[in-house]
This record gives sequence, C-alpha cells and structure tokens, in this order.
Amino acid sequence: MQTIAPRGLAGVVVTETEIGDVRGLEGFFHYRQYSAVELAEKRTFEDVWHLMIKGELPGAEQAARFAAEIAPLRRVPAEVAALLPGLARATAGGGPLDGLRAALTLVGAARGLRPVYDTDHWRRVRDALEISAVVPTLLTALHRLNQGLEPIEPRDDLPCAANYLYMLTGEDPDPRRARAIEQYLISTIDHGFNASTFTARVIASTGADLASAVVGALGALSGPLHGGAPSRALDTLDAIGAPGRIDPWIRAKVLRGERIMGFGHAVYRTEDPRSRLLREIALSFGGPLVDFAVEVESRVVEILAELKPGRELHTNVEYYAGVVMELSGLPREMFTPTFAAARVVGWSANILEQAADSKIIRPAARYVGPVPPQPVPGS
Repeated sequence: MQTIAPRGLAGVVVTETEIGDVRGLEGFFHYRQYSAVELAEKRTFEDVWHLMIKGELPGAEQAARFAAEIAPLRRVPAEVAALLPGLARATAGGGPLDGLRAALTLVGAARGLRPVYDTDHWRRVRDALEISAVVPTLLTALHRLNQGLEPIEPRDDLPCAANYLYMLTGEDPDPRRARAIEQYLISTIDHGFNASTFTARVIASTGADLASAVVGALGALSGPLHGGAPSRALDTLDAIGAPGRIDPWIRAKVLRGERIMGFGHAVYRTEDPRSRLLREIALSFGGPLVDFAVEVESRVVEILAELKPGRELHTNVEYYAGVVMELSGLPREMFTPTFAAARVVGWSANILEQAADSKIIRPAARYVGPVPPQPVPGS
C-alpha cells in the first residue's frame, strides 16, 4: 500500500532522532536537550562536537581527553596530501568544496573506512571523528593551493576555530575573531532534516562507509537551493552601496518578485535564532559595515510589511553570517566551506544514529508516464 506524500516530503516525519530539532513557529532549535544558541554563547566548539557524537557535554577532564583525541586526526594522510595540488588545480573553478568531495573519498580509502554495516559503534565513532577533524585542514589547504600558497599544518595547541583561522592565514588568530567564528560554527552544526542531512542518512541506511555518506551530503549542500549564501547576502549590501539607495533598490527588487538574499527561511516563521546570535556578534565588532547591515535589515522588514502585508520575512542565518565572517577576516569564497566545516559534525552524528538502524530508506514513486505495456516498435 502506498501513501502519497506532499512534494519535497514537506512536513513528513520519516524517523525519530535524539540529535536535535527545529521549532520554526517558535524560532527555536536545539542540539539534543540544549538550546543551540545557548551552547554557542556558553560552550566551545569541541564541547558541542562531543555532545553531538558522544551524547553528552564533557566536563573538564573529558574535554581535555577529547581535545587530545581529535588533534592528531586533523592531519591529512601523506598519500592524500601529495594529491592535493592536483585536486586544487582540477577544481579551481568550483572552489574548495569541489575539491573536498574528491579529497574526502581519498581520505576514506587511505584510512581504511569500512561500510558502517560491517563495523561496530565505536569504530563508526572513530571514523566520524576522523572525517570531521580532517575537513577544515582539507578546506584550508585547497584554498591556499588555489591562491598559489603552501598548505599550513594544523597545530595541536589550538582549538578548532582558532586552528581553522591559523591554517587559512598562517598567523596567530585574534582571540575575538576566533571566538566569533567558533560561535558561528556551533550555530550551524545541525539544523533538522535538511536536504544534506537527509542525504547523509539515506546513504548511511545502505550500509555505506561514513566518508561516502558525508561526500553525498556535500553534494546536496552544493546546490544553490540549500548550501546557504552568506557571500551573496554581502553582495546585496555591496549592490545597495549607500543608505540613500536602500529604499529604491529594495522596492524594485520586491516589486519584481525577486528574492532578497539573506531574508526568509523554509522553516522559520519568525526571526531565525541564528540570525539573532550572529547580529549580536556583529554588533560587538561595530563599524560601518555593521551599521549599514542593521539599517538595511530594518528597511527591508518595513518595506515588506508595506508592500506585502501579513507576510513574515526576517533575516536568516546567511545575512549576519556573511557580516561576521567578513569582519573575522575570511575571504568570501570560504564562507560556504566554513559552513561545511561545521555541518560535517551534524552529518556525522546523523550517520551514526542511522547506522544503528539497519533498515534501508527505500520510498516509492508514483508512475505518471504513458500507460504500459505498449508494443515495442521495430528498429
């Protein structure tokens, strides 16, 4: 017996999860039993990583052991590192995310990742940590190679966010910038059953290895309808250019029925809680870019209320994420890769949860083509 679901499976509950949820009407999302925003405000990226993969927030001793566990996993296997220059050249037009998909496949093979169907829970956890830990190293290496620079090895003494900035620039990161990036990373680790997370779980349900599931998720993330557009949100601010141009630019955009990048979300019907968090981080930096972003946000909301009354449209995570990453010194081509460096932890947690259930995800499709069987014409 078939059940016909709405297009895109909108609102269809396909499984149960202990990882987290998004409550769009309330403007709230959580990782396990904790508010994701409160975690970003109070804890480190490593703490939340531990929560997602191992199921609990670590105490001081657990946190120290976890840091020691993941530090050596950041390094790229030598046989893969030797291939990165070629991968960077081959994917120069698409950027680090394109190179990352190929590189992760190689890392999975080099580290002997086996199908999750054939491994126990603890081996899967180890695989999840290995893949998540190496992603920032691969992304920064591919970016630097595309810039004609040598990759920089990770440092064991730096936490994840600071290490990411260090591998990107080769300089000791400013603590305030490192903390801003860390809070952004925490706020984007997971976000319900979005397209990439669902893709990862579908692949994991076949029993495939963890690297393959993450590569599939990256493929879904690369789509322009899913991967986020923090750099495009900044492009909007650039296109407007000055306060005096805000109203005519926005009005023309709305009246043409075009999307304003950085506004609106498929789930939230109120303000995106990630946007609130990132706005506060941006305001702590201050400066002309932040002032302009706040003014544009205010006028967009007011103009939409005037031209499209009754429609709730607020900033999403992309809008202030772009501002925060720009102020933290990240090049725009690294905005979406930075998002992926966080989301790989959420994907991994979902893969582990799916791997514990051996039922393959196998929906049906309703055939609507010509009525079969029809006679096959001769050649």
